[in-house]
Amino acid sequence: MNHAAIFAAALALCTGAAHAQDSIQADRPDFVESSKVVGKGRVQLETSALLERDHGEGRERTLSTPTLLRIGIAEAFELRVETDGRMVRHHSEDGARVSEAGYGDTALGLSWHALDAEGSRPSVGVHLAAELASGSRAFRGEGVRPSLRVTGEWDLPNELTLGVMPGIGVDRDEAGRYRYGILGIVLEKELGERLKGLVELALPRIARGKHGGTEARFDVGAAYLLSKDVQVDAMLSRGLNSRTPDIAFTIGLSIRR
Repeated sequence: MNHAAIFAAALALCTGAAHAQDSIQADRPDFVESSKVVGKGRVQLETSALLERDHGEGRERTLSTPTLLRIGIAEAFELRVETDGRMVRHHSEDGARVSEAGYGDTALGLSWHALDAEGSRPSVGVHLAAELASGSRAFRGEGVRPSLRVTGEWDLPNELTLGVMPGIGVDRDEAGRYRYGILGIVLEKELGERLKGLVELALPRIARGKHGGTEARFDVGAAYLLSKDVQVDAMLSRGLNSRTPDIAFTIGLSIRR
């Protein structure tokens, strides 16, 4: 999905937005996905700019435009199309500076809101996705890579919400297919009617060293409602090991129609 398509879709959603009784529930900016879906007949666009810097060997810098389109096909189910969008990467190779540009792979998915919160029981969502080898050569993965994640969200005292998302995925490398784990834990705090803050521990890949090892980061972010159907957000991430970019910063826009 290129920039023109993203902004055209955003403009269409903005001009046609219809206000609902509840506020938009976006997956952004944290790694843990919402346990809720957009609802039958709803369309929601979540797009962003993401800058990642790694000061290790090669001193890599990557700019991408992660985008998620959510389409409600029933009250408890939604279809999802997700991509890293346009990508530009700068890094050092044999002492020379190398730049690569292109588009990331696209993932197709289905989310199910399985349970509403009740008492001590969390709100539960199930997310199934398959990432396709559809991007530019420099950013393309190998084959179809499925993943399954389950989100539980608990409402806590003092306007706090705890979200936990374990999961499992399948990827490919030179040795063939392998499985990896997924885990995200986020704590959100309502700071008013429109603003919320969050802290998060994200492990998007838990794998053996021969498969690239585990990626881990700590996130701090915030989201602000411009209206019931429009959210803006920002988040800063700090890598917790050498396999994760040292610093990442994202700003995003989510619009519901």
